[in-house]
Amino acid sequence: MTIAALEALSFGLGRTARAARAAGHRFVLLTGDRSVYRHELATASGADVIDEIDVIDVIDVDTFDPDAVRRALARLPDLAGLINTTDTWSVPAADLAQELGLPGPDPEAVKLLRDKARVRQTLYRAGLSAGTAVVVEPAVESAELVTGGVGLPAVLKVSAGTSSRDVWIVHDEEELRAALGEAERREQGLNGRLFAEPFLAGPLYSAETLSWRGHTRLLGVLSRQTSRRPAVREEAAAFPVALTAGELAAIERWVGDVLAAAGHEQGFAHVEFVHTRRGPELVEINRRIGGALVAEAMCRTLDVNVYEALVDVTLGRRPRLLDAPPRATGPAVAFVLVYADEPGVLAGWAGLDGLNAFPGDVSWYPVRAPGDAVPHVGDQRGCTGMVLAEAATAELAQHRAWSAATTVRPVMKPAGAGGGRG
Repeated sequence: MTIAALEALSFGLGRTARAARAAGHRFVLLTGDRSVYRHELATASGADVIDEIDVIDVIDVDTFDPDAVRRALARLPDLAGLINTTDTWSVPAADLAQELGLPGPDPEAVKLLRDKARVRQTLYRAGLSAGTAVVVEPAVESAELVTGGVGLPAVLKVSAGTSSRDVWIVHDEEELRAALGEAERREQGLNGRLFAEPFLAGPLYSAETLSWRGHTRLLGVLSRQTSRRPAVREEAAAFPVALTAGELAAIERWVGDVLAAAGHEQGFAHVEFVHTRRGPELVEINRRIGGALVAEAMCRTLDVNVYEALVDVTLGRRPRLLDAPPRATGPAVAFVLVYADEPGVLAGWAGLDGLNAFPGDVSWYPVRAPGDAVPHVGDQRGCTGMVLAEAATAELAQHRAWSAATTVRPVMKPAGAGGGRG
């Protein structure tokens, strides 16, 4: 039997392959760009691999072409399940699973969760959000609709956005008009509809959850550090946040209600929220396992391959991870994103050879490779790699990861110097 993945997050393929093979299935990745998975594929084919359980089979196909994907899937023997851990391919994967008679989520529920404006409006009607979303045209003339609909300060973003792209935090009318003007200039590249929602004051977290038939378990809470304005990008994260038992129980109830209202009944969810003075308020729902190194952090801290639960859900069976409540028996984990200071072509990194001098079993996870073009540095597209560290608590792990990451510097060349891969 075969389990296929329609693209994937940049990290976690090796653990997914091991989980699939442990369940007795071959694992195959369908991708239109192998370079996204450089680290995982290099690890899976490295000299230290001594068992086929670590091997990742790859099929090169235009994953934006539904017919090409159908043909590739049709050639796979005994296809038992279709994994999707990305936002971009979540709707096509749900549609294909239904079309092929495979276990999977309701495509209509997936379409709702891919529309951040609809999610906000749905939760507002259910009494689970303090404010609503107002869809606007990307034009300066929309300023009055924003101030009248959600007030200031506000957040402007796109309904199907990813990687913190096209997000503007505006505190006054001057900033609002400037953001709307910039959105208008970017209109052809906006991913979905532009909308406004209230700005949430407080620290940012994410609830990492697993659901089955409407029952949701909170696996832990991840802290998230973001940059100062005007750039809106994620800088660091740590897991698990040391909340009290009462706080964790309250967040678990809240996130269960939010996911139920949004129609998410099975599988992982990565639910970003701000802990305001009123309590948790949703930022967005990603109906997948956490990206970057979130899942790696959960695997280490919970001392279990959480991708086994992903395989269980993909095969249409109750995840065993729900039946044995996870305990944080492993180390706490933190990671820091290392951004290029300016656009250009990545030549390499300075400081990597000194990481083993830092405490915390520090690891380097490259996102880019030398020769890659880095045209944007204001959001996650500017990330060149991540530094991960362990400790007894998330706070200490964060200190270790941050201190190590400050010694790593991407070395950039001008965009015209020697070309570059986009």
